[in-house]
Amino acid sequence: MSAVMKKKYRHMMGKDPYEVALENYDVSQREIYQSNTMWGFFDRLRKEDPVHYCKESRFGPYWSITKFEDIMEVEGNPEVFSSEPSIAIMDAAPDSDYDMQMFIAMDEPKHGDQRRTVQSSVAPRNLANMESLIRERVCKILDELPIGETFDWVDKVSIELTGQMLATLFDFPFEKRRKLTYWSDVATAVPGPQSLISSYEESQKILMGECVPAFFELWQDRVNKPPQFDLISMLAHGEETKNMANERPMEFLGNLMLLIIGGNDTTRNSISGSVLFLNENPDQYEKLRANHDLVGTMVPEIIRYQTPLTHMRRTATQDTVLKGKNIKKGDKVIMWYVSGNRDEDAIDNPYDFIIDRERPRHHLSFGFGIHRCMGNRLAEMQLRIVWEEILNRFEHVEVMAEPQRTYHNLIKGYTELPVRLHAKK
Repeated sequence: MSAVMKKKYRHMMGKDPYEVALENYDVSQREIYQSNTMWGFFDRLRKEDPVHYCKESRFGPYWSITKFEDIMEVEGNPEVFSSEPSIAIMDAAPDSDYDMQMFIAMDEPKHGDQRRTVQSSVAPRNLANMESLIRERVCKILDELPIGETFDWVDKVSIELTGQMLATLFDFPFEKRRKLTYWSDVATAVPGPQSLISSYEESQKILMGECVPAFFELWQDRVNKPPQFDLISMLAHGEETKNMANERPMEFLGNLMLLIIGGNDTTRNSISGSVLFLNENPDQYEKLRANHDLVGTMVPEIIRYQTPLTHMRRTATQDTVLKGKNIKKGDKVIMWYVSGNRDEDAIDNPYDFIIDRERPRHHLSFGFGIHRCMGNRLAEMQLRIVWEEILNRFEHVEVMAEPQRTYHNLIKGYTELPVRLHAKK
């Protein structure tokens, strides 16, 4: 992209939300998420233009849906607002044959058939059986952390724990678990000088050259064995998915990346965010230290407050009207969860982090309707166990500097969070 184009698409960065004309609003710009300065723009959109049309962006024109109830309306109408061809604002490059297909970006009945194949892996009974293993691994990670020294919480705790859980869910070689994190990061990376990749072609080369062969080998192993409860075995033996690896390799890769990213980025960034939020709200941290039972309501509040995925996209299947706005067939419709979770008409004091809210699960972070996140209870369980064990060991997890945030408009997360641990007295 030329320097002129880059400057053009950074016009929101560093601006007062009321300095920019509403007709020029483009909340898809990655810079405002990396700098954590998107909030005022969404506040104004919710008040003045909750169904907003952006006529020009890096990703083409699109509609922004910013109110909680409007997002629910779009989510609840999959016949008019389709998940195909993509659930992110960005399309595949027009000249690319690298188009990963995944069930979250499919409509019924294919979506439901593939989702049901793997959903039992996170069924309540399986989660109950997993809890002791998660706790054992959390304890080991926390016990090996240095006391009184500054270290990166993202790397030592958030990435390590989610990597271990992904290896368990896939029955992937445990000693190679960081590969799962790496492939997830490659799949979601934006090319650039500070990035893991210099181009989307490099991303394709890494995933097709490393990730697919590794999982194809696991697939071949599982398909020749009795069904097990890991995700690869479920896909290999599922009626709708058993031929996927051989006949539909891009769909195989897409569903793998969906499961890896879903298990990695969302939980990982909520674990990191939880430490940051408690440091930013010391009264809530003190409340938690005084009553460990509040972990149960704190966990969904963390997930609301973090909103690990900023948005989900739908595509209009027909001309329709939403809040008086004429949406045309084929238009991109972006549901900004990050805005809906700060909607004062749906959530009391939405900008306050309150660990004992009366309705803590009243949020949009897991989506709604047929595409609601199937791993929501697993994510909550991991966060709960992490904080139960933190409280058993440490008086304070102190944030030592501002976090480094991801350069992304879909994944709202952290690349670095320096902390120091204080032992219990």
